[in-house]
Amino acid sequence: MKQIIATAGAPPALGPYAQAVKVNDMVFVSGQLPLDARSGQIVGDTICDQTEQVLINMREILEESGATLDHVVKVTIYLKDLNDFDEVNKTYADYFRNLPPARATVEVSRLPKDAAIEMDCIAVISAGYVDNEIY
Repeated sequence: MKQIIATAGAPPALGPYAQAVKVNDMVFVSGQLPLDARSGQIVGDTICDQTEQVLINMREILEESGATLDHVVKVTIYLKDLNDFDEVNKTYADYFRNLPPARATVEVSRLPKDAAIEMDCIAVISAGYVDNEIY
């Protein structure tokens, strides 16, 4: 059964889509921008600041669904400038300290609100970690 996930802890969708959709034990989080949940404005002047805000937004949505970042199995990162790859990785690594999820990173010509970064993810709630191994 499909359940729409919505939380005031993350910015609302910018169009006719859900922040996330939960089906059974899977959560599909829509692309998240570095937006403040209350103002809808881009947060941060650096790619590290913007990356952190995106991850905070994803975390809020996952928590609303009953998941955590430890349940994430796949992330896609969209960057306006692939030269930011190393800086993004530094911040990203702080949020995925256990076994990291699978990931793709692509450079795009433009993102909504002219953000520098956007991420989406898939989480599986039954997935977790014990002694640094997925179960």
